[in-house]
Amino acid sequence: VQLVESGGGLVQPGGSLRLSCAASGFTFRTYAMYWYRQAPGKQREMVALVTSGGSTDYADSVKGRFTISRDNAKNTVYLQMNSLKPEDTAVYYCYNLRYWGQGTQVTVSS
Repeated sequence: VQLVESGGGLVQPGGSLRLSCAASGFTFRTYAMYWYRQAPGKQREMVALVTSGGSTDYADSVKGRFTISRDNAKNTVYLQMNSLKPEDTAVYYCYNLRYWGQGTQVTVSS
């Protein structure tokens, strides 16, 4: 099983980023997929999830700003992040309830 995140980087407050997680080694379409994040000195927290049926849920801190989606044909889950704030700075991880990706750094700073 592999979960490979990409798309992180440095962005100014108010900016946008789109994270991708390419999955392989399991039947992607049957799994709920999650985005988590971990800021320095803090616990890892769930950001968003998308079920196998396409239902979504979000942490209160990102509702209205982040959108999770999936493309089962490409075995990929996305996280569109808009109106980014400095407190969104963290390593973002893809997760399928069994395996974690390696993470991608998102830094929001002027």
